[in-house]
Amino acid sequence: METDKHHHCHEDGDCCGGHKDCCGHHHDHSHEGKDAKENTKEYYDKIRSTLEGYDYSETYETAEHEAAHIIEHHFEENNTPEVKKFLLSSLELTSLKVTDNEESILQMVEKVNTFQEAYPELPNVEGICVYPNFISLVYSSLEDDNIHLTSVAGSFPSAQTFSEVKLAEVGLALKDGADDIDIVLPVGKFLSGDYESIADEIGEIKAYVGDGTLKVILETGALAHDDLITRAAILTMYSGADFIKTSTGKLNIGATPAAVYLMSRAIKQYTTKHPEMNIGIKIAGGIHTAKEAVEYYTIIKEVLGAGMMTTKTFRIGASSLANALISDITGSETKYF
Repeated sequence: METDKHHHCHEDGDCCGGHKDCCGHHHDHSHEGKDAKENTKEYYDKIRSTLEGYDYSETYETAEHEAAHIIEHHFEENNTPEVKKFLLSSLELTSLKVTDNEESILQMVEKVNTFQEAYPELPNVEGICVYPNFISLVYSSLEDDNIHLTSVAGSFPSAQTFSEVKLAEVGLALKDGADDIDIVLPVGKFLSGDYESIADEIGEIKAYVGDGTLKVILETGALAHDDLITRAAILTMYSGADFIKTSTGKLNIGATPAAVYLMSRAIKQYTTKHPEMNIGIKIAGGIHTAKEAVEYYTIIKEVLGAGMMTTKTFRIGASSLANALISDITGSETKYF
């Protein structure tokens, strides 16, 4: 692998790399050089008033009906080999198991390295997603410079630790070669209404990530009622997320059509107010079949338009889905990955 494949502002050994102007998001707030207590009330009031400028009338329950309607009327037009090839090309091949070790991760990387030889007519996956301690290994063994490296970080999957620990883990993953960072929304803080500390923390992490891609996992399975998913999505985008992502895959409820519909609607709301923003969506958590992947594709396309369906703004995180898509496209069952 070329040693300059992934350039980060962290290569000087500073895990932070400096916060100023790293983010590029429209936040309406700043962390640089300010005393933590200065203008605190005014800052927090501004977060609250900004968030209340969005529509939260659509609930999880109504979204279930809307998503089902879209799938019923538009699924077949997207159930094509071309769409399934795109879905394969948008896949972040993922291994986030407690049994992961260097040998198993290297086996996965080798499969990616030799994929084009085995299936020259198909696109390779978009990226590889692993725990942060494996990023250096993947970076040094991955041969295709076009494949992105994603690290979960920030005390995945619970997000239950000190902000300083989260920032250190993010910085180390970036230093080892990660392009993308996937963190988890602190769901407990969100449910208690502590939006301000969430905005602070995500903003700080985005400053570390800089020009890299920050994805924030909403853990929608824990928010599957009322307006919680929409509210979490708006808060997360406001705070600095480049992508919003459904799930960690560690709860019983992962991605659902209703959650994806609500997240898509939230992106539409946010980017209508901030047309300079280009927010992406990543679907993850329990996606095993080509049919499920096409259903999610269909919902996002109908809500956000065909222009959203590029790997810059659409990703799927999965493991077994890769084999399901290859089998469906080729008409021959495979267990390649």
